[in-house]
Amino acid sequence: MSAPDRSTSPAVPVVLLLIAMASLQGGAALAKILFPAVGAQGTAALRLFFSALILMPILQPWRLRLPPEGWRIVALYGLTLGGMNLMFYMSIRTIPLGIAVAIEFTGPLAVAVLTSRRLLDFGWIALAAAGLLMLLPHGDDLATLDTAGMLYALGAGICWALYIVFGQRAGLRYGPRTVALAAMFAALAVIPFGLASAGMSLFNATLLPTAVAVAVLSSALPYGLEVLVLARLPARTFGTLLSLEPVFGAIAGLLFLHEALSVTQWLAVAAIVAASAGITLTSRRGKR
Repeated sequence: MSAPDRSTSPAVPVVLLLIAMASLQGGAALAKILFPAVGAQGTAALRLFFSALILMPILQPWRLRLPPEGWRIVALYGLTLGGMNLMFYMSIRTIPLGIAVAIEFTGPLAVAVLTSRRLLDFGWIALAAAGLLMLLPHGDDLATLDTAGMLYALGAGICWALYIVFGQRAGLRYGPRTVALAAMFAALAVIPFGLASAGMSLFNATLLPTAVAVAVLSSALPYGLEVLVLARLPARTFGTLLSLEPVFGAIAGLLFLHEALSVTQWLAVAAIVAASAGITLTSRRGKR
């Protein structure tokens, strides 16, 4: 595998990733509006279907000439994308958005751990992990969380880890057009679940504006940006920077779903931000 492209300023992929995360979590909060009408499965199907429709004419993936190995990587990229979306929406039916994102982040954190080589990297990862643990409820509060919801969030995290691996391979080898093909594979995989759950309600025209908005905010924009970022940052740096995802999830939950944060959870947010900033700064210094 060739090295990530660092011809542009190191700040550019970081800014793009921050925009992607803010968009993704805002879209997740908006998506819950669709749950009463089509369920979590139907919402995931609509999100991925319209994302593919938006991305296909923009990225024009038909111009790609993929070898058989390329199709395999892109298909796996798409399947992990679909699984991540479906299981994440299944989780936020019953547990708060910020908590679901914190559990889901075990996937990117695992990527960061498995691809780290320096002792300092493990220090930043440990700080991010401590922040994530602080975000989770403890004791009696833990009993209030739905077990199935937490397991779905963990499954989404596994898919997220694989998404990072396959997304980087696809982006490095075949470019950003692969994200449109991945969205198509993801939609084809998840639409049957949506139809089984929502039936003909999935085609209700009144849901169209919200579904398109969710698709743009939750998939088309963030995944389009992330495929660019994946080709410009090492998997370790990308995975640890994504520790900011629970922060954006908690803020989106507060702003749009009225899920208030405790003092401990705000301290957790500060720890995660510090870890993300630390690994970014020390990664840059180590490459000079």
